[in-house]
Amino acid sequence: MTVITRRGAMLAAGALAACRTPDRAPQDAPWSRADAIVGAIRRTRIPNRTFSVLDFGATRGSDARPAILAAIAAAHDAGGGRVVIPEGDWRSDGPIHLKSHVALHLEAGAHLRFTPDPAFYLPVVLTRWEGVEAYTYSPFIYARGQTNIALTGGGTIDGQGEAHWLPWRREQRADQTRLRDMGRDGVPVAQRVFGAGSRLRPPFVQFFDCSRVLVEGLTVRDSPFWLIHPVYCSDVIVRNVRAVSRHINSDGVDPDSCRRVLIEGCDFDVGDDGVAIKAGRDQDGWRVNRPSEDIVVRACRYTGATGGGVAVGSEMSGGVRNVFIENIDLARAHHALYFKANLDRGGVISDIHIRNVRAVETDTVLIFTNAYHSYRGGQAPPRFERITVADVTCARARVGVHILGHEAAPVRDVTVRNLTIDSVDTPLEARHAENLVLDGMVANGRIVTPADAAPPGAYRP
Repeated sequence: MTVITRRGAMLAAGALAACRTPDRAPQDAPWSRADAIVGAIRRTRIPNRTFSVLDFGATRGSDARPAILAAIAAAHDAGGGRVVIPEGDWRSDGPIHLKSHVALHLEAGAHLRFTPDPAFYLPVVLTRWEGVEAYTYSPFIYARGQTNIALTGGGTIDGQGEAHWLPWRREQRADQTRLRDMGRDGVPVAQRVFGAGSRLRPPFVQFFDCSRVLVEGLTVRDSPFWLIHPVYCSDVIVRNVRAVSRHINSDGVDPDSCRRVLIEGCDFDVGDDGVAIKAGRDQDGWRVNRPSEDIVVRACRYTGATGGGVAVGSEMSGGVRNVFIENIDLARAHHALYFKANLDRGGVISDIHIRNVRAVETDTVLIFTNAYHSYRGGQAPPRFERITVADVTCARARVGVHILGHEAAPVRDVTVRNLTIDSVDTPLEARHAENLVLDGMVANGRIVTPADAAPPGAYRP
């Protein structure tokens, strides 16, 4: 089988369905939209009142949760304010639920540990677990339907996840499969209850259906699952956060069916993706039908080694669009820029703009795949369209650009400008890609063109 390009040349099957010379439109034109997104975010404004947990009976060495919750309630009832946890070691025997117009503020030197007893995180609350709605264990810090809320300060929250929660991953398959079946079959959400005895690990911080959310300055350490997970939120800022959680499923920030989001100045020392933009899984994602859109990620650093620096997916069935990613530094990543889905997902990822990425060593610099793991036999290939990547450098990679589309949904309109990889085994591999533009891609000291594409090798999750 052969395919004919737009210019009439013929390429072998498994390479590219079309290629062309670069457009010469102004390269920076879309980036004014990034400034507009940041300017449109409605900021969190917490009233200037302070409520110290010491005034509500908190003492070091005992459970501070009752005092923290009492201070949050008092601040909320007063019209808002900051609940302050001072320097020292503190313990919470269970989750902290935030209320509107309240900031939970950990002063520098404050270290809040969440006790790893599953019974403390019941009763169940409404969450989205790997893209499917369910009632499960409460996230450690949680808010649902609140507005104007914040988590701030120079302190540390500690989930004690690797020792106490990560072992559940070996036992979660039955619950994970049952929840995915419920999402596929349209079981009413009220009937999707995973309480005592289940093994679905809670996210660390989750804002569910909230607006005007700020997370700033904290260190978030050793999560049971994803670290910061806004779901169905609008007007979210995550700024100057240090995420330290080196085991699998420790995504740093996962905006999930959210709009108007800014993630900036963060340091991700995690064992999974630094930022992973999501929008629901398969049939349940289609049912909810809420995209992630108008998202800016900038000036972040990834120091993990086993995930993606910045990822879109794999749960993206509601669609992801209008995303701007710039000024990212990666010392070591599995995949630097990672677009991942499988043939169950459906949905569209479109209008993604990336620039100024500096990687030292990575397995793949830029990857688009329709072969992400946990495929369940669906026939709903997602679409990747209108994606621009510019001004990227990498010292060492195994693969430069990997594109694996689908014959029914090729990866379309990808432009790569000024990508330089000093040393790479395979500069370009592609199948089912249309209108791929390479403008100044240099690998191993030589120019790479679409005609250099090799068939994609085995996918590396």
